[in-house]
Amino acid sequence: MDFSDSPEEATFRAKARDWLNANATLRDGSEKAQDHFMARDADEVARARDWQARKAKAGWAGLTWPRAFGGRDATPIEQVIWNQEEGRYAVPPNVFLIGIGLVGPTVMIHGTQSQKTAVLPRALTGEDIWCQLFSEPAAGSDLAGIRTRARRDGDDWVISGQKVWTSGAHYSSHGILLARTDPQVPKHKGMTMFLVDMSDPAIETRPIRQISGGASFNEVFIDDLRVPDSARLGGESEGWKVALTTLMNERFSISVGRASGGARAEELIALAARVERNGRPAIQDGEVRARIADFVARQRGLEFTSYRVMTSLSRGDAPGEEGSIGKLLLGKLRQEMGAFGLELAGTAAGVSAVADDDAARWRNEYLTAPGNRIAGGSDEIQRTIIGERILGLPPEMRVDKTVPFSEL
Repeated sequence: MDFSDSPEEATFRAKARDWLNANATLRDGSEKAQDHFMARDADEVARARDWQARKAKAGWAGLTWPRAFGGRDATPIEQVIWNQEEGRYAVPPNVFLIGIGLVGPTVMIHGTQSQKTAVLPRALTGEDIWCQLFSEPAAGSDLAGIRTRARRDGDDWVISGQKVWTSGAHYSSHGILLARTDPQVPKHKGMTMFLVDMSDPAIETRPIRQISGGASFNEVFIDDLRVPDSARLGGESEGWKVALTTLMNERFSISVGRASGGARAEELIALAARVERNGRPAIQDGEVRARIADFVARQRGLEFTSYRVMTSLSRGDAPGEEGSIGKLLLGKLRQEMGAFGLELAGTAAGVSAVADDDAARWRNEYLTAPGNRIAGGSDEIQRTIIGERILGLPPEMRVDKTVPFSEL
């Protein structure tokens, strides 16, 4: 199989590179590739909004969205090419990943015309930032076990409950929220999806301090939030179907977006060239070279696996369970590379300012990686999806599948 650009892809890459050269600054060798999608402070959010608006104005935002919704009708491969090229520049974090990669496609499929008109343009231009209000303290990997309630009150819904691990909720303007609307039916059948305004005083957001020192995840408390029925996304009690659309797009965004645009193994090579082991550059050590070679091979394997998924999409298929393969393998790979980067950087810690920077960078990567293996569905969930829906293995026993939620 030939993985080089086709003539059309080469033309697209050249146009993307020309625009980026004119509008952004190339990263120097000491800068880490910008692969995270959560802002650290208000200044980063403001810079991200400005960058997104510039991309949208020039037609480089929401590339794979249909033109009818403001996109470019680009192929998944063209999106990857853009990710690769943009990753070479010092640009703000992509805080719009959830809005454009998850919420936008979900609204396109399940939303009303008025919802599409209200949500899609503002998500594309960066005016609105979206978060995903799914996980709860008593329902993490078992998303269908949520207890946040939405009860009908005339033409409105009144929502109360708690969400947790919500990425970027503290700076998001809107959220896509899954709530239980009928506890008298089995848990997968009694949920409904809503679009909510995060600035409503009935919503309280509390950032969670993580072991890495950051606070990108949040607890979100909802106390009698009143929303009109027009905020309902999809049919009443059809929230699980809507959520599956969101989740499949999430796993695809995580696995394909990161596997194709990342430079982790390359960063390890650069680090090994800067630090010493046994009195010589670490990159000359056979054990170090073997470890990095293994990481390179696995990273490339993930990249090629993602191409298979994108080929399916280019034929008109919707994102499916294949995204779980990349999600599962990527989380473990990032954690192992973070640990090895920290090991390499630690050999030179305290020797120079550069070494100190390296140690801090890889320490953060190592401490952040476990959360990445949970976000978007834990490793165990991904293995279940792969086993049952891809390999066709017998499903796990689910004794609560037909039991009304109120009896659980």
